[in-house]
Amino acid sequence: MKNSSSSNKPRLLHFVTGGFSGATQVAVDLVEAHRTSGNFIAKLVLRRKRNTTSERVDALRQRGLDVDIVAGWSHAITVWQFYKICKCFRPDIVVAHGFSDHIWARFAALLAGVPYMVHVEHNSRERYTRWRLAQSLWLTKRTEKIVGCSEGVRNSLLELGFPAEKVIAIPNGIRLAPYSNKQIPFAARTPGIVMAARFARQKDHTTLLHALALLRQRGLTPPVQLAGGGKKRYREAAQRLSLRLGLQDQVQFVGFCNDVPSLLMEHRICVLASHYEGMPLSLIEGMAAGCAVIGSRVVGIQEVINDRENGLLADHASAVAMADALEFLLRDDAVGSRLADQARVDAFNKYSLECMVQNYEALFSQILN
Repeated sequence: MKNSSSSNKPRLLHFVTGGFSGATQVAVDLVEAHRTSGNFIAKLVLRRKRNTTSERVDALRQRGLDVDIVAGWSHAITVWQFYKICKCFRPDIVVAHGFSDHIWARFAALLAGVPYMVHVEHNSRERYTRWRLAQSLWLTKRTEKIVGCSEGVRNSLLELGFPAEKVIAIPNGIRLAPYSNKQIPFAARTPGIVMAARFARQKDHTTLLHALALLRQRGLTPPVQLAGGGKKRYREAAQRLSLRLGLQDQVQFVGFCNDVPSLLMEHRICVLASHYEGMPLSLIEGMAAGCAVIGSRVVGIQEVINDRENGLLADHASAVAMADALEFLLRDDAVGSRLADQARVDAFNKYSLECMVQNYEALFSQILN
């Protein structure tokens, strides 16, 4: 691992899970944007997970990103390997994304003598034990800034005791270019549902499936596409529930989808049923795609959806509320079209990747100055 340049440009080292979650996507987008802007020399380090496949890593490298992998099976090995990368790359700032990866990255950065550290929190609810919280608060004394990916996440961090003078919010953004092409009119789309989310404890596929069973009793059987990877046990549990509810002819488990924009733009409704969120990128993608969106009434999603203005909110973990929201859109195309139009405007005005990158690069420049 050699230094990628002898340039005097500031050097940023982003550390994140290799699970290819929303946090991973944000880190990848930032590293790629730094390369494009030319303001920083940036490197990405992924902590190995089960789905940190060589194909995915090679795809990042083919895009021109400087990527390294560290072990994920042992925290001590993770810290040691990232320490060696820090000593070699000599970053000015380590940007540590997501729980609990931000802990191990910052311990390694401290050992390596990295001048500055930034902690980025990507969810409103994480599994902070007393010991992990104590470690995080100790590291915060040596960390320049803590970034919440939404105001909801920022508030969650303040409730945990993180110091207000260090905690800020920078909303996540998405690439809008794939959604800038000519849109399929709402009425011409498949009157079906897409939920693009990995299968994990955080996501609430169970409530959506039970809502579909209720819709079937009301005479509605819309086609449903469940796109996303994630953990095998959660996916298989959802597949078993789908069979038990008699939805196998209606629900398709797409798996990993490499063209989510096209999938969304072909359908009318985008759903994100979830137990908690940071900043729901898949929902924002649905908005940008011109879908009518429905989300669970939880932190993160409530920040994006103004109920009945640019989408619908369904009470958390309520199959009845989710079924009611879906039925409302399925039976009234005019309302769905109106909500979808406003959602698209909001996505383009508030959640661009360019805006997110500008805010992060301004923060890094401020720290270095």
